[in-house]
Amino acid sequence: MVWDEQFYDYRSGRYTVDDFLNEGEQEFGGYDSIVLWQAYPRIGVDERNQFDFYRDLPGGLRGLRRVVRRCHHRGVRVYIDYNPWDTGTRRGPETDIDALVGMVRLLEADGIFLDTLDQGGAEFRAKLDAARPGVILEGEMALPVQALADYLASWAQWFDDSSVPGVLRNKWIERRHMQHQIRRWDRDHTGELHSAWMNGSGTLVWENVFGSRVPWNQRNRSILRVMLPIQRRFTALFSGERWTPLVPVQRGGVFASLWEDQNLRLWTLVNRTGKTIEGTLLQVPAVPEHRYFDLVAGKEIQPKGTDDDILLPGVMPARGVGCFLSGPPRKLGTNFERFLRQQARLDARKNFGTMTPGVSTELIPVRPNGAHLRLPAGMLEIAAATVELNIEMRVRECGFYDSTPPGGDVYNFQTRRFSRKVSFPRFAMDETPVTNAQFAGFLTASRYRPRHPENFLKHWPDGRPPSGREDHPVVYVDLDDARAYARWAGKRLPTEDEWQYAAQGLDGRKYPWGEDWETGRGNDGTAGSTTPVKAFPSGRSPFGCYDMCGNAWQWTESERTDGRTRFCIIRGGAFFEAKGSNWYVDGGPRRADFATKFILMWPGLDRCSTIGFRCAADLAVSAHS
Repeated sequence: MVWDEQFYDYRSGRYTVDDFLNEGEQEFGGYDSIVLWQAYPRIGVDERNQFDFYRDLPGGLRGLRRVVRRCHHRGVRVYIDYNPWDTGTRRGPETDIDALVGMVRLLEADGIFLDTLDQGGAEFRAKLDAARPGVILEGEMALPVQALADYLASWAQWFDDSSVPGVLRNKWIERRHMQHQIRRWDRDHTGELHSAWMNGSGTLVWENVFGSRVPWNQRNRSILRVMLPIQRRFTALFSGERWTPLVPVQRGGVFASLWEDQNLRLWTLVNRTGKTIEGTLLQVPAVPEHRYFDLVAGKEIQPKGTDDDILLPGVMPARGVGCFLSGPPRKLGTNFERFLRQQARLDARKNFGTMTPGVSTELIPVRPNGAHLRLPAGMLEIAAATVELNIEMRVRECGFYDSTPPGGDVYNFQTRRFSRKVSFPRFAMDETPVTNAQFAGFLTASRYRPRHPENFLKHWPDGRPPSGREDHPVVYVDLDDARAYARWAGKRLPTEDEWQYAAQGLDGRKYPWGEDWETGRGNDGTAGSTTPVKAFPSGRSPFGCYDMCGNAWQWTESERTDGRTRFCIIRGGAFFEAKGSNWYVDGGPRRADFATKFILMWPGLDRCSTIGFRCAADLAVSAHS
């Protein structure tokens, strides 16, 4: 996830590729490749398409190319992502395939991940090979056998398995085909690791799933760390033709695969039980001059046996893995003793704890501006009250406030309904969203200039509000731009609860004017853009607030972080709605009780044509108008 705080430091404004890769080496054994995921689940808030998201990342495409080159320097390959369902946003002058080919060429990418697809069209392969030979196409869904020649890798996502580890069909047919095991919402990944180990295939590490946190436990990390050096050292065996799945074993609940060439034999073993298994694990034919090694423990073993058969002993922790190698000393490869020592150190590090690390989400505090003795001009007083707020949030895969994975069927995108009782003191709310003209006055008076100017007031020609739109809500401002205006005005941004109360009033109505959507009470998008903030007087809230449904989303003071993903809540909906896919953010006018989790990355992406803001202010006890 390009917004991951391990991958990009928003405070310093720079990518932290080495920190990210270093953590991967320490915890997982290091990544062979990464997918740079850019758009979903943010896409659909405004008209930008999936390729615009890459262009609007820090440093643009050239900055992203530096990221790719840094990964290459570290021996890590890089995929970009393709969302074929993205047809309801801005259309560019070229086809999706041509746009992808151009990005692969410019970014020097090594692969394309085909989101939601099992394969692309024939045109894909030909154009990619002409632009950058050897680019990997890897689909999310099960790859048809007939496409194996063109697709060198595929996801093994949510593949069903039994107590006896299954054989991956495509790997069996084409031994060089790479499949990545993935069950992204699972808390225990030993099933995926076992399948990868028995099939000589890969594993997908995915702890930040679209903004939801699904940390790997220590057992999973320990298993993967010890597997990877073996897979990398013996790649020729794992992609060779002499693979025998499910060879005979000596213990129930243990299963093994055999990988061999003319010199070496390597057995990968898995313990499918919930208890430690110790003793003789395999009985194998004796081969003259062969020595025997436990590659998980990183040591040579002196097995018992006869001239015909050898007994290989070992210890396999619950749900753990094992590995034996036999071969003549001269064929074990260079630096083999050093390799064993490294494996022994990894084994000594193992921690088979199964507790999933906890994830806590912190609300970022903002310093208050102080209470007003009088109601500021252009603001409305919101009466003190204790209110039961009923809230709806479509819990997409980016999760809930606590950033933990949604329950139930995550692809159902179920709406989560909840309530909280809130006691509000008297406060003030802007009668309208902040307009272009008001923001221009702020810039003149304060000389405010954002640290990162990318897409700041992008819709203003020559740095001035568009003619005839002075009274439209200002957009293309990020959360910090809005905060800067509020501080200058002696105000602050409203909390999401304050925003909802000001929109609904005491009776908890669905829309500012009542229970149902009514044409003519808000911007429904037919104009194709924002409208004046007072264009719909019949759409005012019970307190008299304009424009709290449609026109532009509004920032609230609700920034949170779980240490990997920052987000805030936006309210009200907007004139724009991306149509044609369930994967888009819900756009168009939104009910007063509807909350959208908006993932924050950096100003160039966070500034949108559809997000503005209004201010709130604290009122002193003696405040009067």
